[in-house]
Amino acid sequence: MPQSLAHIILHIVFSTKDRLPLIDADMAPRLHAYLATVCRDQGCHAYRVGGVADHVHLATTLSRTLAVAKLVEHVKKVSSVWMKDQGAVYEHFFWQHGYGAFSVSPTHVDDVVGYISGQEEHHRQATFQEEFRRFLERYGIEYDERYVWD
Repeated sequence: MPQSLAHIILHIVFSTKDRLPLIDADMAPRLHAYLATVCRDQGCHAYRVGGVADHVHLATTLSRTLAVAKLVEHVKKVSSVWMKDQGAVYEHFFWQHGYGAFSVSPTHVDDVVGYISGQEEHHRQATFQEEFRRFLERYGIEYDERYVWD
């Protein structure tokens, strides 16, 4: 086949370093829009970006020319620099070292988009760590608790 084609959809999750609540209500929409733009600039389509004060979720396609790790590394790197440029209050902004990336069936994109849209309500009852553990268990990912959080 002379043409390379792919349709890969990911649900990516990562938190601020030490899960500090650094993404305030004024910054969140701007940061989420910026993250979607960074995805687009990498040839990926962001269906939805959202989150709460200590973490973000991205529902995005993965360009056929990118590895997951390269996309996440780029998104985190440029958005961290961007956050620091938004004012002195963000000068110590960092993302955690790790991330979660989970495959999404095209038939479940709407569910993931809805889940991301409901983050504020969802996190009235569950912490980021509880949520992330559930994702790891749902996807059958073995992990060592000592190394998941930084």
